[in-house]
Amino acid sequence: MITLNQIKKRSLARLQHNKIPETPGVYVFWLKSKPLYIGKAINLKNRVKSYFSFSLAPKTKRMIEEAEEISYIKVTSEIEALLLEAKLIRKFQPRYNSAAKDDKHPLYIQITKEEYPRVVTARKIAAKEPSLAFYGPFPSSKSVRGVLKFLRRIFPYADHKLSKRPCLYSHIGLCNPCPSAIERQENQNAKEKMKRIYKQNIIYIKAVLSGKFKKVKNDLYKEMLNLAKNEEFEKAAYIREQIRRLDYITQVQTPASAFLENPNLFEDIRKEEIKDLKKLLSPYLDIKGQLLRIECFDVAHLFGAHPTASMVTFIEGEAEKNFYRHFRIRQVKGQDDISSMKEVARRRSKYLSSWGEPDLIIVDGGKTQVGAFMQVFGESNIPVIGLAKQFETIVIPIRQERGFKFIQKIVPKGPSLNILQRIRDEAHRFARRYHHFLLKKSLLGSLH
Repeated sequence: MITLNQIKKRSLARLQHNKIPETPGVYVFWLKSKPLYIGKAINLKNRVKSYFSFSLAPKTKRMIEEAEEISYIKVTSEIEALLLEAKLIRKFQPRYNSAAKDDKHPLYIQITKEEYPRVVTARKIAAKEPSLAFYGPFPSSKSVRGVLKFLRRIFPYADHKLSKRPCLYSHIGLCNPCPSAIERQENQNAKEKMKRIYKQNIIYIKAVLSGKFKKVKNDLYKEMLNLAKNEEFEKAAYIREQIRRLDYITQVQTPASAFLENPNLFEDIRKEEIKDLKKLLSPYLDIKGQLLRIECFDVAHLFGAHPTASMVTFIEGEAEKNFYRHFRIRQVKGQDDISSMKEVARRRSKYLSSWGEPDLIIVDGGKTQVGAFMQVFGESNIPVIGLAKQFETIVIPIRQERGFKFIQKIVPKGPSLNILQRIRDEAHRFARRYHHFLLKKSLLGSLH
């Protein structure tokens, strides 16, 4: 039984925006005991704050003026937020969700039978175009479109018929190669190659929609290894990114109703991740107490230009942005990641008392990056590990009489991998953000 009664409501008149979590989730605007509007967010804090801007559409403004309270439910991923939102809208039919709740006819996913098959949605099986495949029916159109949105980022496809020029989506990589661009290709060999890529994407989409996730992943993995073997590293990296995104959309999701049955489920999941990570590391490292505070470091530069580094801090499994730090690398050899990492380690070590001491340090990289950090932190009691992106391998330094030896272990799918990836990806995002800021500032300065 779906209920929202257990979820704490907060008065909009006394809402403290800085206390709203920056996690994926679902939010509900209330008028007395009835939901007025239910929405989802990748970042609850940013989304809720947007409702209190000066540029609201008339309908949204009217809803905010009527609403008295708000509640929110934290989840662990964007997909979980999408599924929970759809489930709640269908159950409660809020007045201001008129577009999302109007699902009187079930929705299907159709792959058309054409020279360049299109992936589209349809309300009826008896569609005008003959079908290569049909999937459904699905109870929620919003969920279907959400899944297709995720799928398109992995395997680009067309939802349009042939035209004289490439479509808009081709410019942002969501229809790539675009059938219209393929037909304009004059070189026959290049044209056939592009056509094979497009049709292979359709084959993968069919397999995913049929539930054959393991086969798709195995095929991609073999292709990645072959490309790497032939030193086609750029193409291999693209396949690796496809595998990573496929893992994301096919990971085991927590049932939407579970977040309603247990209002503290989000916190429970984070505790389980930390517990599992400690169990993974304990055979190799002396980890005392709980891993309450974890810091992760990443270096970013473009061919040595404007090297920067980031430090992100997670408290009890969640990002605590008050403790984030940027470092502008000072050493001359900016493109030397090892020297950069060692400099960051030295600068961090000076502030252990004022910034606080972490229970675990994660370095984005392999043995060389971890080794650079250990030259500074080797005498401390703070455990340091690395996370190498290739195959998501943790690198654990073990002290010996002379230096360190390194244990490398592929992290299995599960709670430990979830928290490690989340922290590493956030460090990477934060480092790139600062690096792009400095690069933009430099480019603008050179124009004056």
